[in-house]
Amino acid sequence: MPKLKEYVLPRIKAILLQESARTQSTSSPSSSGVHSGLLPADGSLQQDCDSLYFKQDRLYKHQVVKINYTTYDVRRSSDIIKRGRNIMVLAKPEDTNDDPSHPFWYARVLGMYHVNVIYTGAGSLDCESRRIDFLWVRWFRYIGNPISWNDSCLDRLNFPPMANDDAFGFVDPNDIIRGSHIIPSFAQGQLHSDGSGLSKCAGDAHDWRSYYINRYATYIIHRVGIIMSTLQIPGPRHGHAISLGPRRWTSIHT
Repeated sequence: MPKLKEYVLPRIKAILLQESARTQSTSSPSSSGVHSGLLPADGSLQQDCDSLYFKQDRLYKHQVVKINYTTYDVRRSSDIIKRGRNIMVLAKPEDTNDDPSHPFWYARVLGMYHVNVIYTGAGSLDCESRRIDFLWVRWFRYIGNPISWNDSCLDRLNFPPMANDDAFGFVDPNDIIRGSHIIPSFAQGQLHSDGSGLSKCAGDAHDWRSYYINRYATYIIHRVGIIMSTLQIPGPRHGHAISLGPRRWTSIHT
């Protein structure tokens, strides 16, 4: 719960800042102090987290989230994300350590939720709740050096130890680029030969020692789709193609 509050805090402050800006644009200049306490550097983290409340102490679970994205051939497509699926997001500058070689991060979805958040700390506008949607994920990490197309091989991933602070996290649905095709390295074998794990939620009993980011799958399907469309062969016209960038997520369903 403390980690969830730390994740929710900047998002609820961003929502309140937007609401405050809209209010100021239609009010007198005398209300210019509304932003106080809402900026990221304002206030103590622990104090601000103590000012966060989940309405009725409830967290709502969902089954499906639909992600819209732009395909390689500039068409609109979508992915249906469920528990156990893999997703990709843009790496944040602080996560890449100024190394742009890995522009994406990958994660396995463990759950989709929303909470109704009430913020009563510095800069609070009122005691009304605001809805925040998020995905609970288990992060992959890269193995070895970055791989280029000229290397004719795939980037490798594995899961960090579950005791690591960064093994799990939360993702805003708006930050998801699309689903990702990640396949086990079968030659390496499974991590737990006896099939026993530490967490049923994480499903680590079925972990493999390493995984491949199968970026060729979407590229090949896209190229086959173009050929079939050109030759007028019945079948998918463009298939699933490589994403050009994030698109706003459409909906989250129970």
